[in-house]
Amino acid sequence: MSGSNDLGQWYKSIPPITRVWFTASIVVPLAVALGILNSFHLVIYGNSIIQYFVMFMAVFMHGLNFEYLVKLYFLYKYSSRLETSTFNDRPADYVFCLTFLWLCNIIVLFILRIPGSMGSMVMCVVYIWCQLNKEVIVSFWFGTQFKAMYIPWAILLFNWIVHKTFQEDLCGIVIGHLYYFLVFKYPQDFDGVRLLNTPKFLYRYFPNKRRSTSGFGTAPINRRQPSEDTESTTVRNRQVFGGRGNVLGTG
Repeated sequence: MSGSNDLGQWYKSIPPITRVWFTASIVVPLAVALGILNSFHLVIYGNSIIQYFVMFMAVFMHGLNFEYLVKLYFLYKYSSRLETSTFNDRPADYVFCLTFLWLCNIIVLFILRIPGSMGSMVMCVVYIWCQLNKEVIVSFWFGTQFKAMYIPWAILLFNWIVHKTFQEDLCGIVIGHLYYFLVFKYPQDFDGVRLLNTPKFLYRYFPNKRRSTSGFGTAPINRRQPSEDTESTTVRNRQVFGGRGNVLGTG
């Protein structure tokens, strides 16, 4: 009974947007494996009327194997980190981020005919977090450690060696870099305007939990304020108590 409670508490501790994505990434593959949903391949390349529905489901599609469990773990780990750090208390911005990544993955899915894009979508989030935390040391397989900026490439190399494929990972890195460049790097490093902004209507459905706007920075602190307050306080004290004051024992 306590194990069930622990699992429930862990599930509730997952940030809400990540929790929805994580849950769908379990429910949809199970539904496909049990035959509740039609096979992805038959629908996405056919003329079925539910093709558009399956387009949305593409980011959740994956076979039930060890590789799937690894991707599910990366989804939980890095999406949770991103949602509770960079996008903390700004759910609309994170919803828009995932929507942008999803749309880009759907486009790539049709161009390259990749049978599913869960791995690519997860790699997008991994890449964005790693670029925002480049110098953080992250543990990888077999106790190896890298700076976060190298983790996406380490994952790509590992999957290429083990699974003989790197297409999904490479697509995720490219799409993740596109978002990172448009939202973070170009405005900060090139003094450009943000080319990708969260639509205002999303703030009505996912309002910020703080008063700050959707910007990625905070206003600089006025460091002169304390000294100015101290000076004004000193002037008021002289006016109240009178005189300019003398050191004790000097008449």
